[in-house]
Amino acid sequence: MDFTLRQLEVFLAIAKAGNLTRAAQYLQMSQSAASGALKDLETQFGILLFDRTGKRLHLNEKGNQLRVRAESLMAQAYELEQSLLHSEAVSQLNIGATLTVANHLAVELISKYLKKYEGAPISLEIYNTEQVVEKVLNYELDMGMIEGEAHHSQLNIIPWRDDELNLFCSPKHPLASKKTIVDKDLLKADWILREQGSGTRQTFERAMYGLLPKMNIPLELRGTEAIKQSVKQNIGIGCLSRLSLKEDFGRGELVKLHAPNRDLSRKLYLIMHQRKHINDSLKNWLNLCEYAG
Repeated sequence: MDFTLRQLEVFLAIAKAGNLTRAAQYLQMSQSAASGALKDLETQFGILLFDRTGKRLHLNEKGNQLRVRAESLMAQAYELEQSLLHSEAVSQLNIGATLTVANHLAVELISKYLKKYEGAPISLEIYNTEQVVEKVLNYELDMGMIEGEAHHSQLNIIPWRDDELNLFCSPKHPLASKKTIVDKDLLKADWILREQGSGTRQTFERAMYGLLPKMNIPLELRGTEAIKQSVKQNIGIGCLSRLSLKEDFGRGELVKLHAPNRDLSRKLYLIMHQRKHINDSLKNWLNLCEYAG
């Protein structure tokens, strides 16, 4: 066979978009790779499938003929993929979660899952929001549990639970005695925050709209515990999910700061690839998540 399904997928995406750049973006591949796939397909058979007008690509007669058959073939290939993925037997379940969700929600859910479905194989991988999204799109994870917002045409995004970020400081910090902090206080503070790409950082930056360019952020850390320990050492103030701070507030090791003019609420989400087959194991996990939510 002188052509690949990937070449046909690129051809159909370009036919739909009428533009190489948009087709490449839709397929999550580089423009050069998409262009190469189309060129290889045309070269292998000595044909042209599009008329070029500037950056626009219009199907010619040969392209229109191929499009009908290519769409049928791709539909059959998708059905075959789903039949191969489908199994009534208990199958390996690969879950990805962001740090806060993993520590405070996912591990408990896994415990319940294993008690209810004894011996069912399951794994949990921990990444930031951007990384979980990428791995779900690449079928490396069956499902993701994320703190940040995700926007992608190939994802099913399910709002799951409400959450809220809390600002906090050491009991020794000057802001600890203030009942309410205002924008002026936020600008004067040194901040210890999660890294770019995390859902917590995404929510923080949204909440601090208008102040962010003037804020002092000397330290970025990937772990919530490292951030809490740094704040306890009075290096600066932090912002994390209330899920990860409840015990520290209760022991008096950290002090919650109130900034009523800044919206720190957010949603937690479950995400799956739109073309992901929901087998029995994944269905059982989703039912457990829905019950817990």
